[in-house]
Formats: sequence, C-alpha cells, structure tokens
Amino acid sequence: MISTNFQARRVALFATTALVLTMAASAVQAQDNTVQLGAVQVEGQGAPDTNPYADPAAPYKADRLSSSKFTEPVLNTPRSETVITKEALQDTGATSLRDVVTGTAGVTLGSGEGGNAFGDRFFIRGFDARNDVFVDGVRDPGVMVRENFDTEQVEILKGPASTFAGRGTTGGSLNIVTKQARDGTFYDFEATGGLSDNTKRLTADVNYAIDPTLDARVNGMIQNANVAGRNYTTDNRRGIAGAVTWRPSDTLTITGNYSYSYLYGLPDFGVPYNPLARRPDTSGDVSRNTYYGAINRDFTQSQQAQGGVDITWVATDWLTFENKARQSHSLLNYIGTIPENPSATGATAPFSSSTTKFSGYTQLNAQSQYEPVTVLVDQPQATFFFDVGPVRNTAVVGGEFSSEHVSIAKYSGLSSELTTGVAAFTSGFAPIVPVGSPTNTILSASKPTLGAPTNVYKINTNAGYVMDTANYKDFVILNGGIRFDGYGVTSSNATASQHANSNITSYNVGLVIKPAEEISLYGAFATGADPVGDEVDASASAYGGLAPTQPTGQVFAAMKSKAYEVGVKWSLFNDHLLATAAAFRTDVTNARETAPAGIPGFTSGQIYPNAAYRVEGFDLGVTGNITDDWSVQAGAVIMTPKITRSINPNDVGLQLANIAPESFNLLTKYNVRDWLAVGGQALANSQTKGGSLLAANGGVAYPGAAYPTMIPSYWRFDMFAEGVVTKNILVRLNVQNIFDKTYYSALYQSAVPFVQIAPVRSVYLSAEVKL
Repeated sequence: MISTNFQARRVALFATTALVLTMAASAVQAQDNTVQLGAVQVEGQGAPDTNPYADPAAPYKADRLSSSKFTEPVLNTPRSETVITKEALQDTGATSLRDVVTGTAGVTLGSGEGGNAFGDRFFIRGFDARNDVFVDGVRDPGVMVRENFDTEQVEILKGPASTFAGRGTTGGSLNIVTKQARDGTFYDFEATGGLSDNTKRLTADVNYAIDPTLDARVNGMIQNANVAGRNYTTDNRRGIAGAVTWRPSDTLTITGNYSYSYLYGLPDFGVPYNPLARRPDTSGDVSRNTYYGAINRDFTQSQQAQGGVDITWVATDWLTFENKARQSHSLLNYIGTIPENPSATGATAPFSSSTTKFSGYTQLNAQSQYEPVTVLVDQPQATFFFDVGPVRNTAVVGGEFSSEHVSIAKYSGLSSELTTGVAAFTSGFAPIVPVGSPTNTILSASKPTLGAPTNVYKINTNAGYVMDTANYKDFVILNGGIRFDGYGVTSSNATASQHANSNITSYNVGLVIKPAEEISLYGAFATGADPVGDEVDASASAYGGLAPTQPTGQVFAAMKSKAYEVGVKWSLFNDHLLATAAAFRTDVTNARETAPAGIPGFTSGQIYPNAAYRVEGFDLGVTGNITDDWSVQAGAVIMTPKITRSINPNDVGLQLANIAPESFNLLTKYNVRDWLAVGGQALANSQTKGGSLLAANGGVAYPGAAYPTMIPSYWRFDMFAEGVVTKNILVRLNVQNIFDKTYYSALYQSAVPFVQIAPVRSVYLSAEVKL
C-alpha cells in the first residue's frame, strides 16, 4: 500500500492545480463544446512548422510519444509522463535542457561530486538520472550541457523504464526529440536580445521540399551572453543541425540526421554555504553577484557531434521493420572553482556557535574534467499487428547493440597562491579568502596541464526485448514486456584494470480499463536495475563508477528497483485537455553505501550493497487547452524519499539528498486578441536537503546526529507576451523571475558544501520571422 501520511500543508500544492480545473469547468459552461486553437499564429508560405506529436488545436498537449515502442496514445499509456512540447519550450524561453528540467514538477537538479562531472545532472522521482538521457530514443551517456535549438519536444518518463530503455532509469528517463525534415517548405528566423544579461541570440530553422520524395531541414544557432546577477560569468553557444527525409517508395522511409553544438564560457560553480544559518551566504551575508571563480584560469567547453540513419520499411500491413544507427562524440572540458569548506580558517576562526552571521573565509578549490565520450549504437526492431479474436495486438520485438568509450582525465598544475592584497591563508595550496571579498585572479605556480586519463570506461551492451499491447475493443488494454541486457564494463588506467559483467532481466506490466472513451484507469508494475559502473562519468566507485585501482569491494550485483503506480487519465474538452493523477511507490534494494568508522562488523571506507530506499507520493498534471483562447500546462508532485535500510542506523528514516519533496509548475497562455497573447509561469520547490552520498546527513561521522545542508524553498514567477506585427512577423517579450527572487538550483551534498545560484530577473525581447 502507498502511504498517505503526508502533512496537510503539502496538499496546498495541489490546490492550484485543482483551481485550474475548476476555472476551466466554469469557462466552458457559457460556450459550446467546440474548442479550437487560440494561440497567436503567424501565417506563412508552405507547410506550418508544427510539432507532429502534439494536438494541433492544443500545442502544449502531446497526443503521443515519439518512440514506436509506445503503441497507444498518451491517454491509454499506463504510466506517468511529462511532455514539454516545442510551443511550451518557446513560450517559457527554455534554451537548454536544464531550463526545461527546472520548470518541471518532480524533477530536480544535482551537482557534480565525488569526481563526477559538473554538467546536466537530473533527479527524477528521487533518483539520479544523469546517464539516463536519450536523443530520439538512443542513450546519450555522459554528463554534458545540452542545448534546445534542435529540439521538437522533451519527454520525461517517470518510474523504471528498463524494459523500454535498458540499464538505470530507476526514477525515470529523459528523451530529447529532435526536429526532422518535413513535407513542404518554410523558413523560420528568430533574434533574441537580453536586456539583463546582454544576451544576443540568433536561430534559424529552414525546411525545404526538394521534390515529392525528398525533404531537407537545417537548424542553426549562435549565442553570446552573460548571466543575469552574476559577475564575470559568460554563456556562449554555437550549433548546427541537419536532417534529410527520403521516401523512395510508399513503404520505405530513410532519414539522416547530424547535429553539432559547442557551448563555452566562464563557468560559475556556485557560492559558499553558511552552515550555522543553514543557508547560502548570498542570502543575506554578501552580495548575490559575488563571484568565486578565477577569471584568468577557469573555462568550460561542452561539445557534441552526433549523426545517424533511420530506416522504416512497412513490409506488409501486419509487419513493419525499423533500424536506428547512431554514432556520437561529445567532450566536456573545464577548469572551475568551487567555494567550499566554510569552516576553513586563517588567523582566526570564522564563526562560533553563538552567532549565525558568517563573515569569515571560504576555500577556493579548483575542479577540472576532460571527458570525451564516443558511442556507437544499432537498434533493430520489428512491429507486428495481429488480432486474436476480438483482441487487437501490437507486438514489438527488438534489440540494442552498443559500444561506449568514456575517458576521464584531470588537469594538473592547479595549485595556486593568493594575489597581493588578500589575506594569504592557504590550505593544500587552495586559497582561503574572505567570503565577502574573494579574489578573482589566481596566481598559479604552474600552468594547468592535462594529465593522463584516470579512468577509461569501455562498455558493451547486447540487449533484446519483447513487448505486446493487447487491446480489447478500446475497453481493456493490457501491456507487458520483458528485456534482457548483457552489460559489460571495463575500467582501466595506465597501471590497473577492473571488469564487471551484469546480466539484467527487466519486465513491466500495465492494465488500462476505460469505463468511457475519454477516461483511462490504470495500474502498472515495472522493474529496473543499475549495474556496477553504469554512472560512466564517476571516477569513484562509491558514486556508481568502477575504479580501476580498487581491486576488491566494488563489484556487486546490480541495484534493483520495483515500481508500483495506479492512476487515472481523463481527456476533457473535446480531447484538447488531458488531466492526470497517479499514486506511486518505488522500492530500491541492493543499493551501495560506504561504511563509516565505528560500526561493528564493517570496515570503515568499504563499500557494501546493504542500503535500501523508498520513494512514494502523488503526481498530478493538466495539459492542453481549456478554451479556444486559454492554454495550460500544470503539474504538482508530492513525495517522501527515504532510506529504509542502512548499515548506519542513524541514516534509516533520513530523506534522500538532492530531492525536493514538494514541487509545482504552471504554464498558462491566454489569447487576448487575434494579434496578442499573454502568459506566465509559476514554479515552486520545497526545501532541498544535501548530505553525504544519498543520505541527507551532512556527512557527519557515525554516530553523529543528522546535520543536513539545505537550500531554501522558493517560488519563481515568469511572464511573457507575444504579438503579431504582420502576418510574417511575431514579437515576444519574456521576463523570467519577475520578482527578482534569489533562489538556488542545486547544492553539493557534502559536509563542506557550496550551492549553485540561479539568475536574477532576466528580460528578453525576441522577433520571429516566418516565411
């Protein structure tokens, strides 16, 4: 049974979602049942640039998922999912995958730690999903920073997805759907200027019908920008993507894709944390603009190139063959500075227990990563359509064969000394500076030099799966599947090597009952597995990596998960609004943990597969059009992520780190006139706790009491307005964080913490031309 012992205050998050539904019901009482698209549109020549997966009359609402593994519409799919369509991405001004996740209930950001890279790190329903990101259904491993210029929609699948996607995916997965070549010809150009951060951004999207069988599409992007409210930081980007669709016959379609993106600038790894006040120093002690990096040394580069060919052959009316072939190469390369260790002292102690005012020092520790990732994947699949009496079946049989090569290296020569005029305190050659006036120019004893790889991962996966969806007269729909993954990983460096094999069998089953055409009641069960070494950006075995120099005590059976979910999906207002509600529980066993000192029978610092976790909660969502003029996308998630078993008895019952137990998002848009639309966004996250590894315990040694770090809860409000100037020109104003709220997006979960700070109020003006 799923627990219902949530505190009453948490239910308040659902009140806003319920209010939206109530307002919707009232709005349609005075009109007929016909609901049509009310968004501002710009007329143009050729085919309109619309999302092929979304409802044409309600562009926030996705009718189906992009993968052919999901054979029923979203309404009839027995699981929770959140789909952010191209229209929603555009209205919110989300230009990166991190922007998308920040605006989604139930998903939170994490930070690099334990040797893990600083890049896109996401937690879905309480579990790390940093290596569970997919592009067009193909795993995109490694941690990097991803752009949205070539994105059609982002699909967030919640709950274990091992049957569909393979290893990992304990809490869920993210799939980026890219733009494909379409029938017809259109030209779309957009220029954006940032009034708060000096953003200059240009994008182009051109689709051209070469002949009736051949279409081509090109997307391009260039951006130069600072970061609002942060000194020195820059965020520059370049990107190009191309796609070709060829239909040599009515039954054969061949598509080719290639994309390249390059993001670079001066990174911002965060601000110090006040351990006594339990809040970041920029929330009252020092200016939020204060920057702790080294402008003469730090840099970040994130590059990605990927290409592939997809073939779809409709052999008969009962059999379709598909094959996806992909090759990708990415590079995450940076040197950055983290302001941690708030107890670092120089001549005097920086604080005492009698005060919560932290006016002392912080230690500037250099972090670096050089992580190239190369992936080669082939995914053959066959789909069978057949009837067994009155039951319509869609069976999917396929495989996945992949090779991944990940190399992790660090820079040497990062020891440094302080510049003249700042207190010359150092610890391990890392500067200790006043919190309120850090130096931003580091004098180094040597030039940073890239070292030899500390970890080289070689991963081979051979997988096969079978799924079937049995539909009885659109009244009872039964879905089930099983997948086997043969997963082998080798970690090596110049002196040592380790290898681990994991044979993983995952399965899922879901039942949908439809008492009415517009209502789906469902129950679902699924399993998942995280094998040793699947966190391929980690250089420490305690964080999910496989260390080449650690001969014993790190190779265990895969971490196992079981997920249960019951819910309802209800299509309203002529199928233009989808309301969902689900209760869920995920149990994880065989989780790895590091033994603290002082526990009888366990060796301090040794890894043991003894931990267990449980995450349970409720998930609500509303997406689509309420009236012909009113669009909405809202979500609310309440969950209790807790440790249920640990070798450290003080950890049992603690909240998992990096998780916001309550979160909420609301995006709404209203067509005021034929030429004017206005809208806004509200985002909320409850207090998020940090700690050592997964436990929110602040890294306090056994048997110390829990002492978690935390970032405060927050609400953020955005607004936008868009108007038609001519039939081909649209202008848009976006104001993000309109009340100039100081809030934080992620924290480093350790006893010497720092946190990542979000931008202040940001104002953007865009002009879009469609031809």
